[in-house]
Amino acid sequence: MHLLFRNSQVFRLFMAQALFWSCSMTGIILTSIVGLRLAPFPSLASLPLAVLMLGGLLALQPIAWLMQRHGRKVGFLFGALAGVLGGLVSALSLWLDSFTLLCLGSLLIGGYQASAMYYRFAAMEAVSEAFKGRATACVIGGGVIAALVAPSLGNAARGLIDTPFAGAYLLIAALAAVGVAVLSGLSTYGATSASPSAPSRVSWRELLSRPTVRAAVLTTAAGHGLMILVMNATPLAMHGEGMDLQASGQVIQWHMLGMFLPAFVAGPLVDRLGSRMVACVGSGLLVVSAVVALLGVSHWHFMISSCLLGIGWNLMLVAGSAQLGQGHAVDERARAQGLMELSNGSVAAVMSFASGALIAQAGWAAVNIGLLPIVTLVVLVQMSLGYRQRQTA
Repeated sequence: MHLLFRNSQVFRLFMAQALFWSCSMTGIILTSIVGLRLAPFPSLASLPLAVLMLGGLLALQPIAWLMQRHGRKVGFLFGALAGVLGGLVSALSLWLDSFTLLCLGSLLIGGYQASAMYYRFAAMEAVSEAFKGRATACVIGGGVIAALVAPSLGNAARGLIDTPFAGAYLLIAALAAVGVAVLSGLSTYGATSASPSAPSRVSWRELLSRPTVRAAVLTTAAGHGLMILVMNATPLAMHGEGMDLQASGQVIQWHMLGMFLPAFVAGPLVDRLGSRMVACVGSGLLVVSAVVALLGVSHWHFMISSCLLGIGWNLMLVAGSAQLGQGHAVDERARAQGLMELSNGSVAAVMSFASGALIAQAGWAAVNIGLLPIVTLVVLVQMSLGYRQRQTA
């Protein structure tokens, strides 16, 4: 917390993260419902969410390139402006009953999402080596504010105007506009230690040939993908046990708190214990989450399991992000960070589409059992990296 309030760069990125996640949670809650209302066929109701994820994937590398050439601030402002425009276009789609405009608005919001994925990297560049874990965690911790206030804001905004749900999308545009104001106060490059430079032509294959980069990318991709898989499957499993939407909403809120609140502890842990140890602890918490889920299907089992799932994801994301910075040069950061975010987003997209089918075909227990071999692989890779580093030393 000392770092958060003493470093203006980190504080602005923390606030920008809180604003982005408030937009994201509002959009995730509403977009499928609005899609069902506007889609020509019910089977297309989830298409806007898929388009949002696609927009994020398509924008990841161009935004990384833009920031490498012109600085973090430029890339972040472009992303937040895309969020403003996306919210306005989505609101217009409801006034005009246009499913096409809703998909276009979702595509633009996906660009906002892509830019926000780089906030934590900018925070790492704004501090010395000893505080990189804390800076990463402070920015990720901005999601705590979103988890506490976004559901209430979204509900209040739905009925602000006569057109149902349009007010919620205007709220997204307004929050993104506040994000523009917050990000405009960043220093010229959005970081004190990394100025624009010509992007390196290093290939992703070459980056992945480095054990440190490979371990970092695997850790964040596995943690993110498994979190998305189980999170999306949880409401379906609860519905199958006869629980109502209010119970599901409470479980998801505790999951979101688990995702973001531990960030303020994860950062100091990375700085003190190292990214490898924290990545292994996060992996262990995912195993504990699966064990709790397998022990029963009561409301409390779902709540505890989901909270542990969020904490494990947080530790793996913070640890993997800090670890990535140890494996590449300054002129390679656009390629390396773009690789990590593309991996995270691609795995998340696959898991999003797979969760429903897995629940329907294999069941809740199989989803949690399937988590175990992937988590084991992460631990083995991190242990192997530690052995290599000790041999080199």
